[in-house]
Amino acid sequence: MRQLILVCFITLLTEAANAQSLYMPRNVKQAYQKGTRSMDGKPGKNYWQNFARYTINITATPPNRTIRGTEDITYVNNSPDTLKTLVFKLILNSHKPGAIRQSPASPEYLTSGIQIDKYTENNTAKPWREAGNSTQRQVSLTKSLMPHDSIKLSFDWHYDVSVESGREGVLDSTTFFLAYFYPRVAVLDDYYGWDRTVFTEAQEFYNDFNDYTLTVNVPKDYIVWATGDLQNAADVLQPAYAKRLSESLQTDSLIHVATLADVRARNVTTQQAVNSWKWIATNVPDLALCISNQYVWDASSVVVDRKTNRRASVQAAFLDTAKDFHQMVGFGRHALDWFSNNLPGVPYPYSKTTIVQGFADMEYPMMVNDGTTSDLNFSRFVAEHEIAHTWFPFYMGINETRYGFMDEGWATAFEYVISQADLGNDQATKNFQMFRVNGWIKDPSAEQDLPIITPANVLSGAAMGNNEYGKAALGYLALKELLGDVEFKKSLHEFMDRWHGKHPTPWDMFNSFSNASGKDLNWFWNNWFFSNNYIDFAIQKVETSSAKCTITIQNIGGYVAPMDIVLHFTDGTTETFHQTPKLWLANQKQVTINLPTKKKVQSVALTGGIFMDADESNNTWKGK
Repeated sequence: MRQLILVCFITLLTEAANAQSLYMPRNVKQAYQKGTRSMDGKPGKNYWQNFARYTINITATPPNRTIRGTEDITYVNNSPDTLKTLVFKLILNSHKPGAIRQSPASPEYLTSGIQIDKYTENNTAKPWREAGNSTQRQVSLTKSLMPHDSIKLSFDWHYDVSVESGREGVLDSTTFFLAYFYPRVAVLDDYYGWDRTVFTEAQEFYNDFNDYTLTVNVPKDYIVWATGDLQNAADVLQPAYAKRLSESLQTDSLIHVATLADVRARNVTTQQAVNSWKWIATNVPDLALCISNQYVWDASSVVVDRKTNRRASVQAAFLDTAKDFHQMVGFGRHALDWFSNNLPGVPYPYSKTTIVQGFADMEYPMMVNDGTTSDLNFSRFVAEHEIAHTWFPFYMGINETRYGFMDEGWATAFEYVISQADLGNDQATKNFQMFRVNGWIKDPSAEQDLPIITPANVLSGAAMGNNEYGKAALGYLALKELLGDVEFKKSLHEFMDRWHGKHPTPWDMFNSFSNASGKDLNWFWNNWFFSNNYIDFAIQKVETSSAKCTITIQNIGGYVAPMDIVLHFTDGTTETFHQTPKLWLANQKQVTINLPTKKKVQSVALTGGIFMDADESNNTWKGK
């Protein structure tokens, strides 16, 4: 009985020692106090977010680089606040000379930005004061917008597509990729208010979920691919091509909607001076599009929800000379199928994805802009990563600008697990080490050890990149090891069910995982996301006997990472003992492990796979 009481007492002490609270910024605390968010990881009873309906009409006439547009916006104020001002995002002003950017821009990248020709509120024209070099503009409303009321806004605008293409721009003289091209209302949320972050081209984006009706007016022979569902294929495509597109929506087979011969024959589109392509996309955070009279068009589809048999279209637009893109529809089908049924294991939420040959290696709702490469495995790897972004950030409404680790980190974790299926564990591990871990773990610079929770909008360079990609992905994968695959997936699904279509903060994610798993995970979150830790283990002492091997390991770097302990025996055999982060629950600085073995131990080694050690010189022990 005394022994039982002692064990219970020690267990309670361990749990108390690990019952930690998470640092929470003052503005996030206020959101919990207001009841818009709940400490159990769910949206609070007072949660709200705003919404808009955009009707956008743009005209493009390549090779002329000027895009002209009009838009009508119905903006709905679901907040409890009376709004006297609105904040608009003018993202393409980042192309202006003198705009704040984190890297230099060439003359070919510079443009005059977005030029507002007309602005109205509730059908009344108002003067528009130019934003200068800023990527945002605050406007005082003529009449305040009351809670649960709406306002009608409209813009006429134009801008020049940049000659040098980044996330958007000219792909060739008659092929443009358009993104971030329209004035939009910034996000108003419950913990920051208006999103006034400056777009520096390093961090990414934060948008509300909106409904879009898009019309793209282009000359005949130009094909348009865009976010959303094409509403009038019969009006803009010749019957044979409209039929091919329709067939591709219901088949696993590859359909060549428009081949090189078709495109060169100039008979794919309806032969009228201007074709107006109409698209509808609902409950999405943004849209993008590509126009070209040179790209060929492949398409197929794949079942993404096996319960309902729902299919999603997979399309590719590319130059016929891009050999890897002839495989891209197959890569896309595989990615949608795998992600929908494995991790994250949530059916692809949209009706289609289109992978466009460009330069950006960038994601957009239902669109991907990827460069062509000579390595098919690498081309697939990049496409899979960008498609993984469908779930994070788009489905989940992540604030990428401040908390990119909830965007890139999850996509990078999914990238690794699908690569294990594609290439096998050994090759996937080597690739992940090379692309995602090595640059961080082998660099002892101070900026490499900043906590992952650090808002990315104040970071740059390696500090931002490693926090958002490799370090965060390792944290999620370490959590997967800690909880086990089944519990991890259940908790991930609970978080996604609660928050998709909304705007979760990191604290909502942390609390939701703890709540869904039934475990207080704050000790883990503090260790991985709120610390200056890195990975560095050291074998401190090894004692062997006829029945066991006792190993004392010091955690120099601090991260509670998984590891393998490999025992090498004198008879030439080995045995591996895998350790999850649970090993460090009682003491994150040092641990002693008793491993049962009846063989004589010759040496001991610690290996981490993707969890690379900063100093491997102290990861081995040899017997005398």
